[in-house]
Amino acid sequence: MSGLSIRGILINSIFQLIIFLYLLESETSWIILLSVGIGAIIELWKITRVFEIKWTKLKYFPLIYVPTFHDRSSYVKSNTREHDNTAVKYLMIAAFPLLVGYCIWSLKYKAHKSWYSWLLKSLVGFVYTFGFISMTPQLFINYKLKSVAHMPWKSFVYKALNTFIDDLFAFVIKMPWMHRIACFRDGKKIIFYSF
Repeated sequence: MSGLSIRGILINSIFQLIIFLYLLESETSWIILLSVGIGAIIELWKITRVFEIKWTKLKYFPLIYVPTFHDRSSYVKSNTREHDNTAVKYLMIAAFPLLVGYCIWSLKYKAHKSWYSWLLKSLVGFVYTFGFISMTPQLFINYKLKSVAHMPWKSFVYKALNTFIDDLFAFVIKMPWMHRIACFRDGKKIIFYSF
């Protein structure tokens, strides 16, 4: 767990779930839904690997259980936890006003079918526009530890292939325009294609 931003993994899995729900509502191609759905399942699986999840009863509703996330003991003892908490704290300070501002702007200037549609489109618009910020906790940890030794080679190869496939099919398969454009939003793509 040393050198890995588990808060970044949690943020990324939330982003993937939001994107999947948006594509599900937009009635996009089943190929894209399947791809993003499997990606969301993998991200949710990663949460079970990096957190200890315990189910606790709600105080006023004893029949309802909610998951609580606890850091693993190996992560608690490392310097990575301190750097991860610092990075996510500053990330939330910057991201929350952007999210609220975008939701207000979307409510004022765009038409929506329902409140659910407004909330989902506002969240996915934020994710597509500012989704690159989910990488910043890991970048901060890499900077503080002065190392990227914890980055696995298999993960890099998977991301490289995923990048190529996303770009290849971005304009071939039926999907919402926001999702098409979001395939090119990452700075990773520019860096990857420059080498």
